[in-house]
Parts: sequence; structure tokens; C-alpha cells
Amino acid sequence: MTEERLPVRSGKHIADAPEAWEVTSTALPFEGKKTGVRTDDVVMPDGSVVRRDYQVHPGSVAVLALDDEDRVLVLSQYRHPVREKLWEIPAGLLDVPGENPLHAARRELYEEAHVKAEDWRVLADVYTTPGGSDEAVRIFLAREIGAADGERFEVSEEEADMELARVPVADLVRGVLAGELHNNCLVVGVLALTAARSGPGLESLRPADAPWPARPFEK
Repeated sequence: MTEERLPVRSGKHIADAPEAWEVTSTALPFEGKKTGVRTDDVVMPDGSVVRRDYQVHPGSVAVLALDDEDRVLVLSQYRHPVREKLWEIPAGLLDVPGENPLHAARRELYEEAHVKAEDWRVLADVYTTPGGSDEAVRIFLAREIGAADGERFEVSEEEADMELARVPVADLVRGVLAGELHNNCLVVGVLALTAARSGPGLESLRPADAPWPARPFEK
């Protein structure tokens, strides 16, 4: 019996590409306050039709805020679905369709940490769970940080129990590799930061207003 192997694209540029398979019917059986569940009947390459259920999501932003002592601003927040209190970087939803993600990131950094930043770059754009959700997240690097002006934003619900800390980058990398830190934005953010530093450098990162096809916006 001959073993079938997938083609190997050695030496070629690898990049995700837009593609949409035919959908014969679609429904939204559940719609919550911020997200919902969509059911699509999708035509497969062999002509068969299968049903796919997935979460529809407005999209999110996250901020890896780095201070002048090479520490990252992190917060601990209870996450009910996984029944854990996770260390995370500031993050939040794109509240308005077409919202500029940089504006949303500035808002989240202010609301969750009462911090502002002068230098912004894009660290990474990710789909959190593309097999079950269309959520897209843009992770920013924010530098030259300082205390925000005005009153602190009043928090509630899970955010009322948040704990803030500033942790050295090296400690976060160790925690990720040891399996002690699990939040996807924190994991991607600190590892992307480390990779950029060891490779082309932080100045090579995309500008904060770089196009984002997953969630197009007006500059």
C-alpha cells in the first residue's frame, strides 16, 4: 500500500490566502449580546455538502505594553469558560463594525490599565480558533508608556477583580514555555516580540495603521 503524502512547498513563500467555498444555506440559531453561532451548509471539493457550526465574533484587539525596564503590563482576570484566572495583556472587542483597531487598542489600554503609549506597532494578526470561530485579533506593541490623564475608568463584573502587574519579558517567555501561561494573546505577543528582537528588529514591525483584511477599517 503506497503512503500518500501532502505536497511539500520547500523554499516557497508561505502566506494565507482568501478563499470562500460555496454555502448553500445559512442560519443564525443563537445570537448573544456580543457574539452568536452561525450554521452553514458548505459544499466540499468532492461535491458533498456538510454542516459547519461556528461562533461569529466582531473581532478584538490586544496590547503588549512594554515599559522602559523591559517589563510587560499584564493583568489577572477570571475566565469562566475555562474556570481559571488567567494572566493576560489588555484586550477588548471591536465595539463598532469598521472601527479603527488602533483606536480600540488605545481605549482598552486606558480602561484596563489607565495607561497611554506614544509608540505603536503591529506585532501580529491572528485567528484565535479558526476551526470554530471567525474571531480575528490584532496584537499591538505599545512603547513609551505612561500614566493616562483624567479619572480611572470604572470597572465592573470580572474586571472588578483584576490584578495588575509589570513582568519582565524573559519571565513571561519562561512561563509560556513551562505551560504556566495560557492566554493566546499573551503567548503570541511575547513570543512575537522575542522573535522580532532576535531577527529583523522591532523597527521592522508593521505600522499601527497597517491594513487588516480580516477586519477592514477606515484610517
